[in-house]
Amino acid sequence: MHTARNTVTRRFVQTFAQHTQRENITNQMIIRSSSASTNTRNKIPFYGLPRPEKQPENNDTIPPPLKRVVVAATSAVTALVNPERADAVAALGEVTGTISLQQMYDRMMQDSTGQTILRDKPKVDGASINLDVLLETSGSGSFGEAYAKFMMQHGFDPEERSAVRYIADPELAYVMLRYRQSHDFWHVLCDLPPTVLGELALKWVELVQTGLPVAALSATFGPLQLSANDRDALRTIYLPWALRVGQRAPFLMNVYYEELFRENLDDLRERLMMEPAPKIRS
Repeated sequence: MHTARNTVTRRFVQTFAQHTQRENITNQMIIRSSSASTNTRNKIPFYGLPRPEKQPENNDTIPPPLKRVVVAATSAVTALVNPERADAVAALGEVTGTISLQQMYDRMMQDSTGQTILRDKPKVDGASINLDVLLETSGSGSFGEAYAKFMMQHGFDPEERSAVRYIADPELAYVMLRYRQSHDFWHVLCDLPPTVLGELALKWVELVQTGLPVAALSATFGPLQLSANDRDALRTIYLPWALRVGQRAPFLMNVYYEELFRENLDDLRERLMMEPAPKIRS
């Protein structure tokens, strides 16, 4: 058993070291052509005003290329051994996600609501969302009521999502943060519980939607934690559902969830083509 796990771990580290090296080459190309990239972005209207140039934030935490490989490998092994280490999963997502995050940013810039989100940069935290107030004011059967009940039932706090540490570009850093903070919204829309099986089903939706390597990682290695019955359910029931929902739904990063709290949950699911996940007997 230990030999098999060590073999999986070695292959896992080698694969992600190679992936991160490709990411580093891409990052260097992006840096060398930063002025051209900025000009390309500014060609897209952003409420009639050019985007001001922004300097990278928290430069002291941005690892150089070689350290990115080490961070990716270390985080990958840690996340594989202990999936509850959210810090390792977060670091892995950041150092391997540059290409996907750029594509996500571009898709948001091509959508009017996505542009609004990038302009406003809403954050899901205690300052912006009071769960008690949301539960009282959203209305019966609303998306906001369902979200508040989901968070309170499971003891979740909007403040729990990790801050972004390893992404230099502030726009891409926000895209990563928004992705993380939208996760619980997607749980509600998909009607998925925060169990291992529920999380893996949602990761497949996220993978189809975003292409983020960390979602692919979770979807690939996460089933090792499941029982044989749950692995079979994931493969035969939840995977087909996730692929269907991920492909049919509009780009979920372009949804301003905070403005939809009063909307009827069933109506919102229908509009976003978010078919609730199948229910199976435990």
